[in-house]
Amino acid sequence: MAPASRNAPSSGKEEDSVMVTVTVAVVSGSRASVRFRGWKKIPESREVRREEAVNKRSDAAREDAGFGVGAAWPTIRGGGGELNLTTSLLTMSTMSAHEGEVHTLSPEMPAMFDGMKLAAVATVLYIIVRCLNLKSPTAAPDITYQDTPLNRFLLKSCPLLTKEYIPPLLWGKSGHLQTALYGKLGRVSSPHPHGVRKYLPMQDGATATFDLFESLADHQTGDDITMVICPGIGNHSEKHYIRTFVDYSQKQGYRCAVLNHLGALPNIELTSPRMFTYGCTWEFGAMVGFIKKSYPHTRLVVVGFSLGGNIVCKFLGENRANQERVLCCVSVCQGYSALRAQETFLQWDHCRRLYNFLMADNMKRIILSHREILFGVSSSKMKDADMSRLYTATSLMQIDDNIMRKFHGYSSLKEYYEKESCVHYIHNVNVPLLLVNSGDDPLVHQSLLTIPRTLAEKKPNVIFALTLHGGHLGFFEGAVLFPEPLTWMDKVIVGYANTMCQWERQKTPCQSEAHCSDGKA
Repeated sequence: MAPASRNAPSSGKEEDSVMVTVTVAVVSGSRASVRFRGWKKIPESREVRREEAVNKRSDAAREDAGFGVGAAWPTIRGGGGELNLTTSLLTMSTMSAHEGEVHTLSPEMPAMFDGMKLAAVATVLYIIVRCLNLKSPTAAPDITYQDTPLNRFLLKSCPLLTKEYIPPLLWGKSGHLQTALYGKLGRVSSPHPHGVRKYLPMQDGATATFDLFESLADHQTGDDITMVICPGIGNHSEKHYIRTFVDYSQKQGYRCAVLNHLGALPNIELTSPRMFTYGCTWEFGAMVGFIKKSYPHTRLVVVGFSLGGNIVCKFLGENRANQERVLCCVSVCQGYSALRAQETFLQWDHCRRLYNFLMADNMKRIILSHREILFGVSSSKMKDADMSRLYTATSLMQIDDNIMRKFHGYSSLKEYYEKESCVHYIHNVNVPLLLVNSGDDPLVHQSLLTIPRTLAEKKPNVIFALTLHGGHLGFFEGAVLFPEPLTWMDKVIVGYANTMCQWERQKTPCQSEAHCSDGKA
């Protein structure tokens, strides 16, 4: 049987390639063949050595068989087949030689695997660079404002608003990691400020609580200034980011009053079948009223974080009287419109749907911790069906529709979101207002940022600062890996408040002088 043929690979030099084929015909009436075939690129010097080795083995075999060196090997015939011993032995010698060559490939195999490993490592590094956004540049916040004397003074005296914000190099440019670090750790090396807890009875039987922290130093202007602070969703004065901000503000000469959202504190029981909602300002208003009454000469700096930013802006815009004795207001990382935000919270871009699920799970834990008062016999607004829907809820919208809106008697989720969002009230705020958001905040969709930008373009008292990085309430600063205990957010709020105090300090003597001159005239 003739051996099958295969075209040799074109290599320029045909003698550099050797084809090995073994065919053995068995003299048994039936024919069978065993073939070993393959092409191997052999260097010329190696081929010469191989042929010499084959010749030596052939001569040695002839001597052992008694045929003498150079004698011809016999051919065995019979049964329709033949076997030429010379060809077979030479071919088998060639096989042995090539087996040696094949074995020489083994050192090359680890090199191939090393290449695959390098490719895998390169792919992982590329994914890390993309996920951590390492190629993103650092930049100063994008500021939207009207050119007024106050705004020029603010931007000149508060350089953090115009200075480059530099997050930690390795992970700080990822909004997800900034948000996750804030959510899990809050802050690094968080202090423990000491305050006094106040309890305020409400008209519906609820009991509002807030913590009061006195200043630890004199304010740089010598004035009595109180920061009234509203935390984010389900948060309170014991959260790490609140403690860090309060401690820093105390050392800068500010008294701080921090609202504990109704039902958020784990060791404080509800006294009525109601808890905090997205835009209810009752508890915050009660705290502000207490501060104004207890400290008749103090000026207020209003601060809101995330959901708290919505509450404070809505509070100031609901009634013009709420803006009395308010020096300025700062809102950080709020979404402005719950109705427009609900659509974005169901989208998977930037893992927003996952964050929605996690926040809903946290809200479920808070609600269930007060199930006796909220779903008990004394509660006429909640039913057993509401409890079953709460267990199966996977989004904030489902919880708001089945539970939260019923605390205030809203007929639909749309009505609840429209009435509870500050977007319908914020245009009534006339005190200096600083709105801060982050461009990589995974919770606040970019489409929502048109609200503060448009407001800053129309109202002279509003400044909108949009950072490139910072996540949701992250704004960590640092060199490479480890963040600093104090964040850019903390320093900007206090810096803005200090600048407003200086502006009022400079403005007051001028007004007094003008008033005196008018009186003399």
